[in-house]
Amino acid sequence: MIIRPMLRYMRELLSEVLEPGDLAIDATVGKGSDTLFLAERVGESGQVIGFDVQETALEKARTRLVEAGMPGRVDLKLESHAAMRDAVPRDWHGRVKAVTFNLGYLPGGDPEVVTVAESTLTALDAALELLATGGVMTVMLYSGHEQGKAETRAVLDWAESVELERAHVLLYRFLNQQNDPPVLIALEKRG
Repeated sequence: MIIRPMLRYMRELLSEVLEPGDLAIDATVGKGSDTLFLAERVGESGQVIGFDVQETALEKARTRLVEAGMPGRVDLKLESHAAMRDAVPRDWHGRVKAVTFNLGYLPGGDPEVVTVAESTLTALDAALELLATGGVMTVMLYSGHEQGKAETRAVLDWAESVELERAHVLLYRFLNQQNDPPVLIALEKRG
């Protein structure tokens, strides 16, 4: 398929910038799929920090990382992604090569525990500051639930307001799919 599925395209974008030894952040760990992907890309000499507000999500991610033999590369934090600016070590600021967000709720988890616009916008601002020049941030948006609709609108407005001098911003979505398909935003930091 020439037109890539959303998740595959997101990972291709991140793969373009991540090399062994790099620093990466998973802003919304969930079941740990993206966390594991980032850990694989940064290799043994790199590091990943992951954020989630649910201990059950972090437990699933820990299990996935242990099974893959990579638990030492990832620091999982039981915190909101809104705490990213202060929770990420100072020596990482301006050196992070990739940040990924997969918004919404934990699949199979409590659908009442969702990401919300206020904390997500705070995290997006922090992530853009933490990125190195040439670094990439991806944001997967799901509008299939009420909070998701509001969050999607807020994040799209935020992305449109990012100055061209700071980042290139891409919107990737399928126009003819039904039932609120996900939307991908990708940013490449310019300076």
